[in-house]
Amino acid sequence: MSNKPDYYETLGVGKTATKDDIKKAFHKLAHKYHPDKKGGDADKFKELSEAYSILSDDKKRAEYDSYGRVFGGGGPQGGAGFGGFGGAGFDFSQFQDAFNQGGAGFDMGDIFSDFFAGQASATRQKRGRDISIDLEVSFKESVFGTKRTVLLAKTSTCDACQGSGAVKGTEMLTCKQCAGQGKVHETSNSFFGTVTMVQPCRHCNGQGKIPKEKCHTCRGEGVYKKQEEIEIVVPAGIESGEMIRLTGAGEAVAGGQSGDLYVKVHVSQDARFKKDGPNLITELSVKLSDALLGTSYKIQTLDGEETIDIPAGVTHGELIKVKGKGVPSRGKRGDLLVKVKITLPNKLSRSARALVEKLKEEGI
Repeated sequence: MSNKPDYYETLGVGKTATKDDIKKAFHKLAHKYHPDKKGGDADKFKELSEAYSILSDDKKRAEYDSYGRVFGGGGPQGGAGFGGFGGAGFDFSQFQDAFNQGGAGFDMGDIFSDFFAGQASATRQKRGRDISIDLEVSFKESVFGTKRTVLLAKTSTCDACQGSGAVKGTEMLTCKQCAGQGKVHETSNSFFGTVTMVQPCRHCNGQGKIPKEKCHTCRGEGVYKKQEEIEIVVPAGIESGEMIRLTGAGEAVAGGQSGDLYVKVHVSQDARFKKDGPNLITELSVKLSDALLGTSYKIQTLDGEETIDIPAGVTHGELIKVKGKGVPSRGKRGDLLVKVKITLPNKLSRSARALVEKLKEEGI
């Protein structure tokens, strides 16, 4: 390659080529010259990759079109080797650096995303499906917490064989499909040709062994669909709309990890109480005479009936605190705040009116 390569000529496109034209040209030529393919050419592949890294970047392409080179080290440079691309010896960071030396900013994701997604799926553990349900609790239950038992129809681990798929005490035989390895090699076609991936053996669910006599309950699957009772612990102080996650309480899968159960809690409204953080708020109607003179009232709390003192001269909207009758939180409880509502009579008797007029004369 010369000191001043013609990147357009390298990719076989014209100077007016669009980004899509450049990408298609590179894909076609990279597939042809990839060093891991029969008849591939590592040097040619590096030339193609270098040309693509420049022409696919708007800024670098503009510099190249104007000056015949790219400033900042984006021009011809030595790169890392490409040996073992499809196997264990492939180093993606080295491969990426071959295009990014000097800040070329070339993103290999658009070329290799399918390839690496396939490799990642080969090592991903099987996982059962998550389940989501709704649970309604009373206001009192949301304050103090509660336990609920729900009945779910789902795929669960077999109780008879504990998920092994085998009759207790039966002989375990080597799986013939994977020769006891628990995994098989599956071959598929990709952009760079044939790709081999390792997958868990479906015949033995990745265990490498199969029972001589299969469990009669689950027929050797280790899981089966049944109705299962699950206890849900609702914590004290939970708010409406909050989620409770039960790890492993979702659907089971043979040879893998069970999914999770997500419980969305809905709290019923209460006619008497409202939450205010760790405190509860309730309202109490007090007669005008009681507000003026003071007295005692019986009120209902979530713990039962309580007697509180109404101080003389209490004002409308004033809060009276009842300690320790609120929401449990971190080993202690909030308070119950009683909001006083002074009720005025719709009609006054003659004697009552006379008393009020006398108070008025005295400036009260």
